[in-house]
Order: sequence, then C-alpha cells, then structure tokens
Amino acid sequence: MGTRDTICALASGAPPSAIAVVRISGPAVYEIGALLLSGGLPAARRGTLTRLSDRDGNLVDEGIALFSPAPNSYTGEDTLELFLHGGPAVITHALAALTSMADVRLADPGEFTRRAFEAGKLNLTQAEGVADLIEAETLAQKGQALRQLSGGLSATYSSWRDELMGLLALVEVLIDFPDEGDVSSDVAEPVRNRVAGLIKDVEAALGDGGIGERIRDGFRIAIIGAPNAGKSTLLNQLAGREAAIVTARPGTTRDVIEIRRVLGGQVVWIADTAGLRETDDEIEAEGIRRARMTAEDADLCLLLIDASDPGAPPPLPFPPPKGIIVVNKSDLAGSGVLPASDFIICAKDGAGIEALEAGLGTRISALAGSVESPVITRARHREKLTRGLAALASAKAALDQELGFELVAEDLRLAIREMQSIVGEIGVEDVLGAVFSRFCIGK
Repeated sequence: MGTRDTICALASGAPPSAIAVVRISGPAVYEIGALLLSGGLPAARRGTLTRLSDRDGNLVDEGIALFSPAPNSYTGEDTLELFLHGGPAVITHALAALTSMADVRLADPGEFTRRAFEAGKLNLTQAEGVADLIEAETLAQKGQALRQLSGGLSATYSSWRDELMGLLALVEVLIDFPDEGDVSSDVAEPVRNRVAGLIKDVEAALGDGGIGERIRDGFRIAIIGAPNAGKSTLLNQLAGREAAIVTARPGTTRDVIEIRRVLGGQVVWIADTAGLRETDDEIEAEGIRRARMTAEDADLCLLLIDASDPGAPPPLPFPPPKGIIVVNKSDLAGSGVLPASDFIICAKDGAGIEALEAGLGTRISALAGSVESPVITRARHREKLTRGLAALASAKAALDQELGFELVAEDLRLAIREMQSIVGEIGVEDVLGAVFSRFCIGK
C-alpha cells in the first residue's frame, strides 16, 4: 500500500442509508477541495455545507464537508470526509468523481487504519481494537475492544517490555564490568528475582483459559449423546430454524453443525454432533471422532439423555461445571423415574428450552467474568507471549546454572522482541497484512 497515493472509500454502512460518509486521505485533499467542492476546501474541523461535482461540472450531491489537516487527523494525513445522501447512485458517482483525479484511488481494506498505525497514531494492538470494535456484537465485546483501543492492553505489554529493558541494562553492566565483584553480587540476584517475577506475570496471563479470545470470537457449547437422543431437534429449537436434519433414523448427523447465538451477553457457538455409539460405518465413525473432539474443545458440554430410553444413561464425560446433563423427551417419560439432571426439556415442543437457555447464559456469563480484564484477546498475542515466556525461562535457567551473562542478555533481547512485536514496535511486517486485511474498506 503506497502512502503517496490519496485514498478514498465509503466509510459508512452499505447503501441505501440516510447518510453516507465518504472518507478521503492523502496529499490530493487540497486539490479535491479546490476542483470538486463548490466553496473550496472548508475551514479545518468545521462542518460546511457544500456541493460536490465531478470534473465535468455535473452535480453529484449536496452535503456536509469536514476537513482535518495533518497531522491532527485519524490517519495523520490531510483528511476530508463528505456526508452525502446514502443512495447507491450518489455513492457510485462520488467515488467515480474522486478516483478520476490523478493519484486518487479506492482504499484497500484497513488502509486508513494502517496509515494511522504508520503515522504513530495507534499501535498494533490498538489498531486491532478498532477492528474488534467495528465487529462487536455484544456489550462484552465492545467493552473489551474499547479497552484495547484506549491502550489498556498496550500498557501491560509495554510495562513488561520496560521491565525487560531495565533488566537487560543491568545484565550488560555485568558483561561490561566482569571483574567488579561488588557489581556482580549486587546485581545478579535482583536480576534473577525480577526475571522470576516476570515469568509469574506472563504465566498468569497465559493461564487465563483463553477468556479474552472467547469473548472476542465466541464461547463454544457442544451437544452430545446417543443416537436419536434429540440433539438435532434441540439445536433447531435453540436456532429458531431448521439448521439440522431431523429423522428417526439413527446416525443421520454425520458432521458437526454449528449455530451462533447470544447467551448471557456473550456470543456463543452451539454444535450438534454425531450420536455416540460403536459403528463399523467409516463415515459415521469419522463423525463420532469429530463429535468427541468438539466436546473436548467446548467450554460447556451438554449430555443429552433420552427420557424414553429404559437403558442406563451414559456417563457424563466432563465434570461440572463444564459437563451438563439434560434429559430430553420428557413427554415420553411416562411415570418412570427420570435420571438425575441439570435440566429437563422436550426439544420437540419447546418445553423447558427457556430455562435451559437461561441456565446456559448464566454459566457462560460466569465463564466470561472469571478473568478480570484479560490481557490476551487474539491468538497472535498468545503466540508472542508464549515465545517471550520461553525466552524468559531460558534466561532464568542460564542465571540459575551460571552459564554466563551473555546468554542471559540474548534471551532477554528475544523476550523484548516478542513483547514489542505484539504492539507493533518492531518486526511486524509479516503480520501487518493479515491484521489490516480483515478491516472493512472504509476503515
């Protein structure tokens, strides 16, 4: 993405809409104002009524223009935003008029925010917070994204980096003055203690159970049980539509089928799985293997038991609170004694579904609140922290075994590099494309 080009894009929702916001950033903003706006470029940060025309003088629309000069803009460049009527024809004509100018082109996904990052307006975790805020469906996702955008996560990573920089300086003193015994005795032990403290902090962040990532991407609930226990019928009830095929034939469900819901204020993925049984059918056996994997990876696992089945119920594969026993087909139970359970439902007619949803919401909400202000919100952060922790562990081992301060210094440099790459201070070219390509075009 070339920063010398001027870029433009629709920055608001898809048309038709009452208002469309067209964003423009780059060195051609002054020329655009002079040639295409009836009153020229407006005064800085003052919304001004104007008429936008194309280069042939044809009127595009009448609307409000807002100019933000560099460096005090989102991108750090001269920026112009046009608030126009949100019809498809208006937007198409406006973008065509803008891109007819020399060195003006449509923006790539995330290019405005990437320019903000390159101008030092945001670091990489804050930029990711922008993307998460745009995609947020729940208040929990929005709150986490706002904390990340405001620099809450960056502050944690930066504090660890600063601590490491201080430790590296102490170690380099030991390397530069190897004959000063008093320096060694005064500094070596504090370095060891501070490295151990950092290891403890990073381990605590990595031991959060992935709550930050779950809040962002969604928690997972697996429905398991014997064939014909009513798993697909339950999934359809929770989905409010026919998401899964329901038949009386055992083994109908072969693959994992997922639906997306909001329960307990959190995004939740609920999976219907193949019935658990012994089988010689190769395809069904693969479905059962996937069912077990899905249950293993889930945050909650619903074991569905058929109330009309006189046989002994299967054992709960996971202890509470992950494992939840749900007795289904309560309408067919007759006068028999129902197995011990957390919930009793009839998925066919919806009896007990409301109570089940409320119970699942309570459990998911408790999981989300089990870690206050998670440090890790993306797999990228976790990977970098894991590498940083390995470098810290290596540094501590070198200190404990007195292998030489040169090795300790190198391990500390590796840990610093991983911390800095999380916020985008060094070594980020390999991740920039992946981060910003997920943005919408006008952001």
